[in-house]
Amino acid sequence: MLKGKKILITGGTGSLGQALTERLLKENVDTIRILSRNESKQVEMESKYDDNRLRFLIGDIRDKERLQKAFEDIDIIFHAAALKHVDVIEYNSFEALKTNVIGSQNVIDVAIDQNVETVVGIGTDKAVSPLNTYGATKLLMEKFFVSANHYVNPAHYRTKFFTLRYGNVVGSSGSVIPKFIDQIKRNKIITMTDPSMTRFSITMGDTFEFIINSLKKGKGGEVFVPKLKSFRLDMLTEVLFDLVGEGKIKQIPVRLGEKFHEVLINEDELRHTMESKDDFMIVIPHPKVSKLPTKFPGYKPTALKERYSSELVPLLTKAELKKIIKDTGLV
Repeated sequence: MLKGKKILITGGTGSLGQALTERLLKENVDTIRILSRNESKQVEMESKYDDNRLRFLIGDIRDKERLQKAFEDIDIIFHAAALKHVDVIEYNSFEALKTNVIGSQNVIDVAIDQNVETVVGIGTDKAVSPLNTYGATKLLMEKFFVSANHYVNPAHYRTKFFTLRYGNVVGSSGSVIPKFIDQIKRNKIITMTDPSMTRFSITMGDTFEFIINSLKKGKGGEVFVPKLKSFRLDMLTEVLFDLVGEGKIKQIPVRLGEKFHEVLINEDELRHTMESKDDFMIVIPHPKVSKLPTKFPGYKPTALKERYSSELVPLLTKAELKKIIKDTGLV
């Protein structure tokens, strides 16, 4: 389904954008356009991948006129651009609004104007029952992508929108594992708010497979959610002390906007959630805001009775977590 496609990634110089680019280059795609504000990272990516299918565009999703040019003749857009550091956004909430909300609306409007085939919004667990400003802005991004399918006229435009929702990718910029590893290497002390906190675990490789499988199934309006295991922070520190070296734990206050557990589907969404035995889950929008069919072959209403939370799913074993960290190349 990717053969001969022209693809654009907003925020393409970020951790996900680079990993997605590397994986897409293994497919028989026609073109990959990287749209971002980071000139230095674009130069680094161009040198690293050295592939004539890559195009690098300096631009900001706040700039609608720039998007009109960037989206010309594009088939698939992966919308990953966002301001995403929780504590930074709490102090710069108006800027997050401009990028994560208005910028996402610009992506939707221009994608329809340019008759893009599919637009995939990269979401986050923090959009579920949001506690912080970042989560609130990403929830609005999700809602925009769902409702966009309702006002696209299929007689004139082919564009469909859906979103993906998952937790921090192991090893991605700003995630907990590389942060702890860096702290151990620098001063042998890990700063932790609470050892009983839990986090979902997904690798970059699994993320790509999730994205592509969602792309195959997406009809427009869905929120796709992977089935994941999780880990406790105290177990993570034990594993890292084994892999990196002995250290100490310094407990600090809970950070601004920080949740104790990640939630990917809340209780109210469960009645609109479908799942298959071996695949991901799909949150179906209300028919008033999307024309999406409510039936998916091989899927049935979820059996979950409680929220889909990192504290309630099966935990990784220490051996499994060690293997993930080693395979990711973090140590």
